[in-house]
Amino acid sequence: MTALPRLTLVLGGARSGKSSYAERLIGGQEAVYIATAQALDAEMTERIAHHRAGRGKAWTTVEAPLELTDALAAHAIAGRPILVDCMTLWLSNLILAGRDVPAACADLIEALPTLPGPIILVSNEVGWGIVPDNALARAFRDHAGRLHQAIATIAQRVVLVVAGLPLAMKDQT
Repeated sequence: MTALPRLTLVLGGARSGKSSYAERLIGGQEAVYIATAQALDAEMTERIAHHRAGRGKAWTTVEAPLELTDALAAHAIAGRPILVDCMTLWLSNLILAGRDVPAACADLIEALPTLPGPIILVSNEVGWGIVPDNALARAFRDHAGRLHQAIATIAQRVVLVVAGLPLAMKDQT
């Protein structure tokens, strides 16, 4: 297996295959999965259980719907991969909790280069559609776009996944 860079960003649309691709990058290594999803209804509870079971025993799951930077700092160890899935759910959680989204994103971007890797961040690319018709949706889209740009600037690898196919957008490994 090829060594993972310290920081990878994997982007794609809903059901594009981005999470499966990110998991395959790690292979069978012991890894930490930082989940930002919250089981707020039965369907999401079932979805989370299905994904957790599919990852297997090599994965340690940490739930961090809001305190992502703290979770990364607590679990980052050189040589042990961390996969965060997903950044856009984290943004949604921050917005709905009334948190200062730009400050939380700035804290994350400041922390990422200081953490031992490899770290893989998965996120939904949401900026290709029409301009949303309400302020909340526009704010979410704008936060996601700014966060993706900031992460891409410091990441060694950025991959776009479409229809299950990865396209390397940046590779400085």
